[in-house]
Amino acid sequence: MKNNKKGHSFSDQSIISIPLRNLIAIVIAVGVVVTGYFNVTGRITFLEHNMELQRVYVDENSNFRIKWPLGELGALPDDAEQNMRLTQLEKQIEEIFLEMKEIERNKKAPK
Repeated sequence: MKNNKKGHSFSDQSIISIPLRNLIAIVIAVGVVVTGYFNVTGRITFLEHNMELQRVYVDENSNFRIKWPLGELGALPDDAEQNMRLTQLEKQIEEIFLEMKEIERNKKAPK
């Protein structure tokens, strides 16, 4: 095949000469670029995986935050004991109020 515009002829027998140091530099540059590409790709994959794990943790935390106060995930033994004590205190306060009302009625009632 002849290129008539510049006067060069190319064929399957054409020889390209390049200095050895330039060839070595090109090979090293290609190696650095390929290594950099795989490092960046691996880092992106790692970060995407971590982000997906964080999303799972956040979803689980949201479910816990909503369901725990509603009692759908159970209660701590301390919570059960505290609830029993609060119930007992409420009963005692109600008894005290009833006694106070009885005392007030007795004071107001004519003797």
